[in-house]
Amino acid sequence: MIIGLLTAVAASACYGTGSVLQAVGSRKSARREAAAASTTGTTQHGGPSLSSTAKAAMTWEFMVGTVLDFVGFGLGALAARLLPLFLSQTVISANLVVTALLGIKLLGIRLSRAEWGSIGVVCASLVMLATAAGAEGDSRGSDAAHWWLLAVTVLLMGGGTLLVRRLGSRGAITAGLLSGLGFGAIGVGVRVLEGVDPFDPLALLADPALYAILVAGAVGMYLHTVALQIGSVNGATAALVVGETILPGILGVLWLGDSSRPGFLWLAIAGFVLAVAGAVAVAWFGEPDGGAGAGPVGDDGPGVRHEDLAHT
Repeated sequence: MIIGLLTAVAASACYGTGSVLQAVGSRKSARREAAAASTTGTTQHGGPSLSSTAKAAMTWEFMVGTVLDFVGFGLGALAARLLPLFLSQTVISANLVVTALLGIKLLGIRLSRAEWGSIGVVCASLVMLATAAGAEGDSRGSDAAHWWLLAVTVLLMGGGTLLVRRLGSRGAITAGLLSGLGFGAIGVGVRVLEGVDPFDPLALLADPALYAILVAGAVGMYLHTVALQIGSVNGATAALVVGETILPGILGVLWLGDSSRPGFLWLAIAGFVLAVAGAVAVAWFGEPDGGAGAGPVGDDGPGVRHEDLAHT
């Protein structure tokens, strides 16, 4: 349990740092597009085009962030094998806190009291979940379930990409949520993957869960990049947190046999609900067009305006 928790915390740090560096790269690319008065960086709906997303991904900050994401993926995959999914995915989702704190330094973001309070709720919920977590389930699901995982992942990622492109500049939270669902599918896929222990390359390549992981990873990364281009880094990350936490946690309990410690079910449920609620609150207050607690438009850092980001 301790090794799994430390692994999940390390994955969280990698993901959080990577998100901020990717946001720095995206905004640098946005300023270049705006300075060049580029009109080729948007779709007809005002969202980022594939070429503009590719340009953002070619900045050195974004590439370093992507490397950290891959390291985080490896650590998160190990944590998903060692811990109940509702615990591993929620601890990894604490990258929201890392993102918010680094965003203050690297992006010039100013957090409101409501955002600080929401982040505090997330941290408290993680302590509750760690206290309540019991044994990891040993079920890997049936062969049919693995095929269902692949089918749902392809449908969700394909349909989600079309939806985000349709929403254009209004699709930041949707893109973040869908990228989170993709990363959540990775967690489930890694957990049920055959041919890992003991290692059997033929069984590994024959498992549909492997291809669900690949599809979810590739499209999830693209959608996360889009969310960072057109929305606030805290809001996009918080939406991602919701997506990668809820569904895997539920599937882990209902499908894979994850459980809480005897007598601590209420604490596990409370921690899970508070973690999701805290992430939603950060997404709400962190969006420029969010609720009353939202910061002023253009509060992403010196010289960066949200309307400029629409050019990417």
